[in-house]
Amino acid sequence: MMVPVRCFTCGNVVGEHWEEFDERANQGDEDPQEVLDELGVDRYCCRRMLVSHTDLVDVVSPYQ
Repeated sequence: MMVPVRCFTCGNVVGEHWEEFDERANQGDEDPQEVLDELGVDRYCCRRMLVSHTDLVDVVSPYQ
């Protein structure tokens, strides 16, 4: 699994929020905007980084 570590635009660390965001927003029924608000991710560029991240490792290398 590839976790976004830093925001490409501003350089803030976003990796510390990824696991909780992925569990709550991408795999749950919660609104991603509300999850990011609760996690304290305020900057647009960091929010975009988390919302738009797609984990392609399983698709690119399907063999373990």
